[in-house]
Amino acid sequence: MGPLDAVWHLTNLFLPALMLGALAAALAKLLWRRELAGVRWQRLATAAALAPAVVVVLGLVVFGRDGRMATYAGMVLACAGALWWRGFGPGR
Repeated sequence: MGPLDAVWHLTNLFLPALMLGALAAALAKLLWRRELAGVRWQRLATAAALAPAVVVVLGLVVFGRDGRMATYAGMVLACAGALWWRGFGPGR
């Protein structure tokens, strides 16, 4: 595998987590406009993307491969927890 292939593999590994974080943060800001008015979108999106990225790595270590449904379910739960923590919880 060459360096360009390695970059593409890493990009494809973390892209679902990044997109989930960005989309979930945008939807949270849209749905809870008043409650999240004081929280910046970048702060929500960073937390909502980092938590699923950690779950992707853990899923790769535990299951030995990427793309398991349990990993995707964990990503959604981690994203929701991170959004709650940054938007409504003690991490606000």
